[in-house]
Amino acid sequence: MDTKVVTAHLPLDLAEKVDALAERLERPRGWIVKQALRAWVAEEEERDRLTREGLAAVDAGDFVEDDAVQA
Repeated sequence: MDTKVVTAHLPLDLAEKVDALAERLERPRGWIVKQALRAWVAEEEERDRLTREGLAAVDAGDFVEDDAVQA
């Protein structure tokens, strides 16, 4: 797998938590960061997909009027 180096400046408390987690799990710091980024990216992609799906439904007229919800 090809890789690319990405540098990020973290607040000290977050860096310490990452280091503690890496030590506890006996994993390299980079592995912890990769897992966290994968999870975050997947979450954001899903949020984007759901938003686009919702907007497409509204554009198609597939929604319930406010009055109907209140009734």
